[in-house]
Amino acid sequence: MLRRFLPWLLGLLIACLTAAGFWVGGDLRDAQAAEDDRAAVLWAAGTHALNLLSVSHRTVDADIARVLASSTGSARAEYARNAAALKQATTGEKVVQTGALRAAGLVSMGEDTARVLVAGDAVIRWEGRGGSPQERFYRWSMEVTRAGGTWLVSKAELVP
Repeated sequence: MLRRFLPWLLGLLIACLTAAGFWVGGDLRDAQAAEDDRAAVLWAAGTHALNLLSVSHRTVDADIARVLASSTGSARAEYARNAAALKQATTGEKVVQTGALRAAGLVSMGEDTARVLVAGDAVIRWEGRGGSPQERFYRWSMEVTRAGGTWLVSKAELVP
């Protein structure tokens, strides 16, 4: 009698194992997708901060374009509004500002938005002028938003 049910039992066992495999595989894919999003959010905020910190009178147009490309929403609009003044000051004073990203940490994350704290430093030199370079320290709270499948900074606020 057991021989009659053995193929059915084996089939049922294989079906259960296959379903469990798909279930576990789906959870692993979901976990990997979430980790990929967390990494992309941190990269987007860090890249934007580095773009804000690095500007030179020789490359100011490309520098401004990088900041605009890494931002969206109110962050992009505010930077675009101030870009002409930044360009004039940078070229007029022959500024070379070299930035360094120190840290970026995820505060919170939803499906399409995240909050990141970012720390960076910049060394500012003025070509053709004597004097020592100045070092400045910056800390931001950034909102990062998924826009068209890409994470971009939508709000950047300096924090003390």
